[in-house]
Amino acid sequence: MGLTSTTVLLVAVVSAATLFVGTVWLWPRLARRGWRAVGGRVGLLLGTQLMLFASVGLAANQAFGFYASWADLFGRETDQGVVVDHTGGSGGPLEVLGTRRVDGPGGGRPQQGGQIQKVALTGRTSHIATPAYVYLPPEYFQPQYRTRVFPAAVVLTGYPGTAEALFEKLHYPRTARDLAKNGRTQPMILVMMRPTVAPPRDTECVDVPGGPQTETFFAKDLPEAMRAHYRVGRVPGGWGVIGDSTGGYCALKLALHHPGVYAAGVGLSAYYKAPLDPTTGDLFRGDATLRNEADLRWFVTHRPAADTSLLVTTSKVGESNYKATLKFIDEVKATGKTRISSIVLDSGGHNFNTWRREIPAALQWLSGRLG
Repeated sequence: MGLTSTTVLLVAVVSAATLFVGTVWLWPRLARRGWRAVGGRVGLLLGTQLMLFASVGLAANQAFGFYASWADLFGRETDQGVVVDHTGGSGGPLEVLGTRRVDGPGGGRPQQGGQIQKVALTGRTSHIATPAYVYLPPEYFQPQYRTRVFPAAVVLTGYPGTAEALFEKLHYPRTARDLAKNGRTQPMILVMMRPTVAPPRDTECVDVPGGPQTETFFAKDLPEAMRAHYRVGRVPGGWGVIGDSTGGYCALKLALHHPGVYAAGVGLSAYYKAPLDPTTGDLFRGDATLRNEADLRWFVTHRPAADTSLLVTTSKVGESNYKATLKFIDEVKATGKTRISSIVLDSGGHNFNTWRREIPAALQWLSGRLG
């Protein structure tokens, strides 16, 4: 049974409840001296606490999508989803591995509900191989739009989130479809994935010296692979990027560093400087320029202003990035060229519920800035 299985969660909850009842029932028998009685009390208390902790942890993981499997949890993830052939005999930079329906009415028919395709991406320049999910809107399959080229948005999770959470928990495809159906956005293609393209390492969308070239993958390889397979924007202004937490930081950085690729970037609960911790390792290898440019506030005040549009979100209560976001807004406004907008909630934590409140408005904003 998998880490995200409802059965596993149910077993943990029932076990915790059983141990609690057993503790209450057996306590009088164990309320005496002697190593057996003391050991019994310790065992019951420890077992109850462990199962309660496991139940809360499993429930939180199901709600927020931190880890996809036991191997992912323990850092032993092996399923990369892609085999890379560097001899030139591969099937191309993008291969479709399977399809799935979009939740909601008409989801079983692509012409009505759109379609989600699981794909394998292989970076021609970065040599990074990673899975992703591509949402194609209903219009993509309708005869009257057969020659239409669609704008696209890269949608990124946080770290160590799962790509599946983007449609199972945050409902990006369903939201995008409903907004377009109601005329509030234009139909868009969404490329949904983790920013962690070299798991388990958190590369913070940096071209690590001697390591994964993550920024190159997102700025060059990913758009090229999509254009080779789908009717997707081929000119500047047709691509945007949106993400939450780590994905939000990456989205803002990609838009600032590569305005010729990404016309707009949305950072939901983003931070503005790449961290250095055990999950990232040494991202910069002593390169001061690389380290500075990964600090977005440094970048907007020390580099020429980027001709791009940014949207940042925060909340007055519940988000740790509130003050930093206000400073970032002022610094971007001072450039006189880079455009910035914001969503500021009165309250909202760093979680899926907050982002679900922000995503509809963010997708409308993003749609209005893509050609």
